[in-house]
Amino acid sequence: MKVAKRNADLIGQTDMLRLNGLSELTGCEILVKLESQNPGGSIKDRAALQIIKDALASGELQPGMTIVEGTAGNTGIGLALVASSFGLKMLAVMPNDQSKEKERMITLHGAQLKTVDPVPFKNDNHFYHKARRLAESREDYWWANQFENTSNARAHYLMTGPEIWQQTHGQVDIFVSVAGTGGTIAGNSMFLKEQNPDLQVWLADPDGSGIYSYLKQGEYISQGSSFTEGIGIMRLVENFKQARIDAAVNLPDQDLVSLSRYIRDTEGLVLGSSSCLNVAGALQAAALHGPGKTIVTFACDLGERSASKLYNDDYLQQRGLALQPEPIHELLARYRDQGEKVWYRQA
Repeated sequence: MKVAKRNADLIGQTDMLRLNGLSELTGCEILVKLESQNPGGSIKDRAALQIIKDALASGELQPGMTIVEGTAGNTGIGLALVASSFGLKMLAVMPNDQSKEKERMITLHGAQLKTVDPVPFKNDNHFYHKARRLAESREDYWWANQFENTSNARAHYLMTGPEIWQQTHGQVDIFVSVAGTGGTIAGNSMFLKEQNPDLQVWLADPDGSGIYSYLKQGEYISQGSSFTEGIGIMRLVENFKQARIDAAVNLPDQDLVSLSRYIRDTEGLVLGSSSCLNVAGALQAAALHGPGKTIVTFACDLGERSASKLYNDDYLQQRGLALQPEPIHELLARYRDQGEKVWYRQA
């Protein structure tokens, strides 16, 4: 055990947990890396730390400046925490339809928060464009630009991927991740495939995102919407360009509801929506490629950040989602029968 000199020094070196129920059902080892253990409560702390460290090292970011970023929540929390640790200020621009839990955490870490109406990316009032314009308006503002800033992916190439390799003793067959900026799946896939080119990288994509369509058809097309926050991309960004993906699957919110209750009741683990999407992707991979595989994915953040949506019965009913979860055996059987829905990279 170490004594850290500042909060940001505690980022990384998170534990891994075996999901016993799903592992025994599938005959695979299904492991989740508990990124909620980071001081800001999510995997985005890693990107925030690397982005700020690299910018300070290059001189782009200097003491006294304010970091500006457009965020769906977790990156904003991570940047606010790391900024505070380094004696910097932070301004987050966030769509106002994200969970109030995330809004509170950004301000509790001392950052300024500006919320805006949610609009499509092509609209100039999108939170990304608002943040960029704010950063450009003052010389003492610096734009973190998490989508295009490849320090994001570098964080996972340098930190997360090596941790996974060490924790599994190099015995990992399939790595599963969602993509928001693409940094997590890019950095981890680059490192892990350097260690083992035969390792498979799976992407789990929610409704409302165009990544699955892009990989399958070469065009960003989305259908429906999802209550997952900060997950999914409708354009090709620099971080995602680096990802080395072998397979992708699109999964609906109803599956996330079912898995969230099953994991909570059998493992005592409360997962957020993006984490449930990761586990759903891992279950789909296990259904088609197990038994005997070791599959690693992430519990991305604290489950309580999804309390107002994933664990709110009124909200789920408003979205037309069933409150009674699908029995896990039926869900697994369905995943075994829908292999044709999985996109695979052509050799």
